[in-house]
Amino acid sequence: MTSTSGTTSTSTSGTTSASERSGGTGGTGGTDTPARLLQLLSLLQTPREWPGGELSDRLGVSRRTVRRDIDRLRDLGYPVQASQGTAGGYRLVAGKAMPPLVLDDEEAVAIAVGLRAGAGHAVEGVEEASVRALAKLEQVLPSRLRHRVQALQIATTPLTSGDGASIAPETLTVMASAAAGQERLRFAYRSGDGTESRRLTEPHRLVSTGRRWYLVAYDIDRDDWRTFRVDRVSSPFATGARFVPRELPTGDAAEFIRRSVWRGQPSYAIDVTFAASAEAVAARFPAALGTPEALTDSTCRLRSTVTDSVDWLAVRLAMAGCDFVAHEPPELVASLRGLGSRLTRASGA
Repeated sequence: MTSTSGTTSTSTSGTTSASERSGGTGGTGGTDTPARLLQLLSLLQTPREWPGGELSDRLGVSRRTVRRDIDRLRDLGYPVQASQGTAGGYRLVAGKAMPPLVLDDEEAVAIAVGLRAGAGHAVEGVEEASVRALAKLEQVLPSRLRHRVQALQIATTPLTSGDGASIAPETLTVMASAAAGQERLRFAYRSGDGTESRRLTEPHRLVSTGRRWYLVAYDIDRDDWRTFRVDRVSSPFATGARFVPRELPTGDAAEFIRRSVWRGQPSYAIDVTFAASAEAVAARFPAALGTPEALTDSTCRLRSTVTDSVDWLAVRLAMAGCDFVAHEPPELVASLRGLGSRLTRASGA
């Protein structure tokens, strides 16, 4: 991003203090206008409306300085919309063109298509951060670029791994935006037995298990926390009603998924050592399989309880990209031996 130091704002008062003329009233970002503008832009790119007072507190400057910084961003081409009233604030919206100094049209389309394809099929490694990035990008895409993204996605067929269900990217971005903006989310939901219902929720977090996406949310009508398979969600929309986040019982959304989704299902303990670092192994497997424990800088051990089929886990381990030894359970060891024999025969060895 190019420097914003050449951008100026029009004086509004003959009695403005020296600190206000320099861009702030103190605080960590008060005298560094370019850095403060970048911080302000980062906040505004979160899909929600920011009250002026909250922005003032976050940036450590006066509300007048916030207004001036908003004007600077507008001068640079960023479509910042302001709403009036006690509940009013600032929001970055889609304009007539892409905001300058970020991405050109081709880059924006390429990134959006890639993110939509990966997020929509729950490709392993595409986690919540990627969905948030997609939500931010699509929030400011002009309609002409949205049409190009949609046309490219319709005209292409992605080759994806895993057996997870396909999900409309719009579903993920609406959910991610509602969770980030702390807005209540309403949607239609189909349970495992086919029962249809309408849900009003306070969305907390989207979690990918590598094959499926889940939404962890507080269900208003049922007055309790729930998990929802995103591929069973339809017609989601943010109601605009804000909520104060509740404390998740487990404290961690991934742990909540483990306890709720796999509760009551047959499970078994696994014990596997790898000839690779814990960081490298963790990057190769979904979080649902557990967290590897470092033994040395180049070895680690994974001990966890899983519910996936033994045969699927054997295939998944074979894709680890490093040597490993499976200790438990015996069924997994037998499945790996059978898989190895079949692969050896298939290679003609």
